[in-house]
Amino acid sequence: MSNHKINVTVNGEVEVVEVPANMTLLRMLREKLALTGTKNGCSAGECGACTVILNGEPVNSCMVLAVECDGASVMTIEGLSKDGQLHALQQAVIDQGAVQCGFCTPGVLMSAYALLQRNAKPTDEEIREALVGNLCRCTGYNRIVEAVKQAADQPETVAA
Repeated sequence: MSNHKINVTVNGEVEVVEVPANMTLLRMLREKLALTGTKNGCSAGECGACTVILNGEPVNSCMVLAVECDGASVMTIEGLSKDGQLHALQQAVIDQGAVQCGFCTPGVLMSAYALLQRNAKPTDEEIREALVGNLCRCTGYNRIVEAVKQAADQPETVAA
């Protein structure tokens, strides 16, 4: 199978990557760019562990081909913190005890980030709806919802 050269902006950095036509965005991020924060949970778009922001929208990166991202902008969990400082969402999940095993956390954070970019003060119901595609087997969801509400109270959350 032939490789395709794509240009993609990942976490604000332009990357030129050669990928086979059948490589997913998830695999490209992990294998070609060594961004391993995005997790492979199910490879079927069901669990949300691989959620990233693609052109401003949350997507399951296991369901997107890397070649489809030519010219696109991608934000991963690694792009959430700035200059070694945790993003308000990251701090909130710590403060609220919303992390146990942590496997789902990157995807949950990216879905929550996308929500807060379009709705700075979501209701509990809106938070739960935004996270419906993210499965968590350890914490349940109440503490995650509380963490998103805490982050929504921080002015820097929307500006990130």
